[in-house]
Amino acid sequence: MNDTFLNDIEGHLLLSATRQEGRTAAERFSAPLHWLTEAQRAEVERRFEAEYLVLARASWQRTAVRAGRLRDEYEARYRSLRRRLLACLLLGCAAAVGVLVLCLA
Repeated sequence: MNDTFLNDIEGHLLLSATRQEGRTAAERFSAPLHWLTEAQRAEVERRFEAEYLVLARASWQRTAVRAGRLRDEYEARYRSLRRRLLACLLLGCAAAVGVLVLCLA
């Protein structure tokens, strides 16, 4: 439960920071558009910020999907290496026992 709580807080903070980045980017975008009325400027900034959030969310989703794929690939590789290591260890033990048996015979 504690991890869920911390993840929720982190998600909230990330979303809040992204919204602020979107607002700042929207203000920078609309600043040189002097011919806009205040209502038009506010609408342009609102739409810009909304699109910024959509793009950020899509980016986060792609990153999460890629992270899941990488985790699966690394776990498969780890299991493969662990099996190979165990096989080598067993082969080494069998060879050591064989040498010991030959020396004692």
